[in-house]
Amino acid sequence: MGYQRSFDQKQVPKLPPCMNLRSKAIYVTGNPDPQSPEEEGSTRFNCWCNKTQHVVGPDQALVDRDDCVDGRGCFEGRA
Repeated sequence: MGYQRSFDQKQVPKLPPCMNLRSKAIYVTGNPDPQSPEEEGSTRFNCWCNKTQHVVGPDQALVDRDDCVDGRGCFEGRA
C-alpha cells in the first residue's frame, strides 16, 4: 500500500481576517485557498501578525486565522 496524505475537514472561516494577518500561503500562491489544507495557513506556525512580525499579536495573544477576526481588540478591518 502506498503513502496516502489525508487531512481533517476544517470549517472554512466565515468572518474576514484582520488586515495584519499574514501567512506563508499569501507569498507562495498570492491568495490563500481556504479549501486547501496545504495553503490555508490556519496553524499558528504558518501565520504571523504584520504589526508585531511575530506569532503573538499586539494584544499578546497568539495569531491564528480563526482568532484574528472582528471582535479581537487589535483587529483592523479592510477599508
